[in-house]
Amino acid sequence: MGDTYADIPVADATLASDSAAKRLTGDERRREILDAVRTVSSELGVSHLSVSAVTKRAGCTRSLFYHYFADMDAAVTAVMDEAIDGFISELEQWNASRTVGDIEGALDTVAPLFKRLVASGHELPSTLTSSSGALYGGFLHNVVQRVAQYICDTTVVDFVAHHELRIDHVYETFYTLIMGLLMYIRTHPDVPDETVKEIIASTLHIEGYTAKYPERKPQN
Repeated sequence: MGDTYADIPVADATLASDSAAKRLTGDERRREILDAVRTVSSELGVSHLSVSAVTKRAGCTRSLFYHYFADMDAAVTAVMDEAIDGFISELEQWNASRTVGDIEGALDTVAPLFKRLVASGHELPSTLTSSSGALYGGFLHNVVQRVAQYICDTTVVDFVAHHELRIDHVYETFYTLIMGLLMYIRTHPDVPDETVKEIIASTLHIEGYTAKYPERKPQN
């Protein structure tokens, strides 16, 4: 007979079931701790962010906290990483939904996407970054690094398959562009989508593919 579930001894099956339950419970407890980090930071500020405050809010022991995180810095990093994962997830959805070859359409949709990413923060409390320049600097670098690399690995590859890429130092250009956009949108949340679109297009030298500047379109 094959290795089916029925062939597994009852004791082993029970052990496997218990292990799965513990893993699920572990994921849930880790999630509760991270939620507590967000809540304490949001309500009390980073200066009050401590293992004691977080475990009290999460309803868990200090030993359980240290089971998942080496220290509070590690927990804060995990919260930030989850926010970055959220950014990348939205970018993946945008990339999958755009029409290949429709450059202006991609610009029209990516401009409001960047504004929304800055505004939403993906459950990242503003207090985590606004009160600490070092925290915000590290977070911003990690966001920009991953977003720039993702775009270079996907959208740029699609573009060069059909058009000439008229920029040098591709990753560095995208890194600088994205960093500048996020910083500007953060301090100017009411900037029009059209302005963001034109900044992106002109920086990447693709404004010729828009209706506003048809005369700048490269002659293939």
